[in-house]
Amino acid sequence: MDYIDNTVETQSKYKGIRRRKWGKWVSEIRVPGTRDRLWLGSFSTAEGAAVAHDVAFYCLHQPNSLESLNFPHLLPPSIVSKTSPRSIQQAASNAGMAVDAGIVNSCDHASGNSGNGDTTTAYCENGDTATQKKQ
Repeated sequence: MDYIDNTVETQSKYKGIRRRKWGKWVSEIRVPGTRDRLWLGSFSTAEGAAVAHDVAFYCLHQPNSLESLNFPHLLPPSIVSKTSPRSIQQAASNAGMAVDAGIVNSCDHASGNSGNGDTTTAYCENGDTATQKKQ
């Protein structure tokens, strides 16, 4: 396996993520009021890791403004705040993997469209995603 050259930037323009030596992007977040960290996952794109961080940050902190998020327009509409850390971890991971898989495009706007105009992605409270064809 080839490792990324150390001269390559390992930090991102997105908050809450970092790049491993071998090129994967990872995200984790601290649980407020504890010393615990919540592992959100390992992603192939920086955008996927950033979306995962956004979901977890929103669930844990309930910010008054969405300006502190990397991709506020990709925040799942049915996201619940006061859930268990495991549920937050699952929802964040699923949201990040949806971006990595191209189900949700990080360049999309608040509509939640996948970019090709014929599908809509919805996020469920349990962290699952459901993609439906538009009629």
